[in-house]
Amino acid sequence: MTRVPVASSLPDFPWDSLAEAKATATAHPEGIVNLSVGTPVDPVAPVIRAALASVSAVPGYPTTAGTAELRAAAADALDRRYGLAGLAPSAVLPVIGTKELIAWLPRLLGLGRDDLVVIPELAYPTYEVGAKLAGARVLRADGLARLGPERASLVFVNSPSNPTGKVLGVDHLRKVVDWARERGAIVASDECYLGLSWDAEPVSILDERVHGGDLTGLLAIHSLSKTSNLASYRAGFVTGDPSLVAELLEVRKHAGMIVPLPVQAAMTAALSDDVHEDEQRERYRRRRDVLLTAVRGAGFTVEHSEAGLYLWATRGEHGRKTVQWLAERGILVAPGDFYGPDGTDFVRIALTETDERIETAAARLR
Repeated sequence: MTRVPVASSLPDFPWDSLAEAKATATAHPEGIVNLSVGTPVDPVAPVIRAALASVSAVPGYPTTAGTAELRAAAADALDRRYGLAGLAPSAVLPVIGTKELIAWLPRLLGLGRDDLVVIPELAYPTYEVGAKLAGARVLRADGLARLGPERASLVFVNSPSNPTGKVLGVDHLRKVVDWARERGAIVASDECYLGLSWDAEPVSILDERVHGGDLTGLLAIHSLSKTSNLASYRAGFVTGDPSLVAELLEVRKHAGMIVPLPVQAAMTAALSDDVHEDEQRERYRRRRDVLLTAVRGAGFTVEHSEAGLYLWATRGEHGRKTVQWLAERGILVAPGDFYGPDGTDFVRIALTETDERIETAAARLR
């Protein structure tokens, strides 16, 4: 039997195609301003670093379920920050970064070639990768009408959106939940940018106005990479339907998908402290104000971008041409076609650079 490498079933890694544009931007006399990836650049808060170090001498295995303190801190934070009352700490499961969970979620849920995974029309590439790793079919659809008679097994929603920053309202999310329940589908809501609202207030899939008091079939995915700057820690969690979370826990215990104990302690501290998160949000707000003004002043149209860490912008031309135009000015961004065919004429511009580099990018655009 001939072995078929898993990698052969996956799309090319998108950022590899930016090598030429990155070289052009790097050659700028004043250096590159890299706005292509949403990588945090600000320091991790001392309270989080202290918590990480506090258990660094513990030699034993951590639990896959996470410490009781971590699960309680996550449930409390969701209530305190977003008004999501009544979530059971036992229905919180820490994960090794949310990209890992999203990539493996269809497989962890037992999906295969007979199943359909619905992803947004403009989507974080890992949703599609996760479906392909499970051998499932993929359909891009923002509206239920596009699905027609199809019966989906898993529906991904993402609000605020990566890449567009679009925010889905209560009515939209409620329709998705109602539709999924009529068909026995699971809804997985990627809420990694929920704490970064600018011109609209995002809503969780776990908001009672959306689910009507019933969490059945719902999963909310949360990351600490953005507002807590913990991308290097690989720190996230999933919560929602207790039976689904318990199912994921059982599989992950067998597979050894365990968040290291020091990271669990760091997560507990991050979820228990709102001061550092508020400070980071305001940093991004200032950077967004500077960059948004400069981008519009340079003739771009910015669509959506009501929340999150990106500006979704166009010059009315193919996004790859815009990438090159910006690279010649020492600014690297991501082309919209990374995220789906509907993004061809757009670029995604990240807010994740230092104040100095954001000012430098704005000056070049001016």
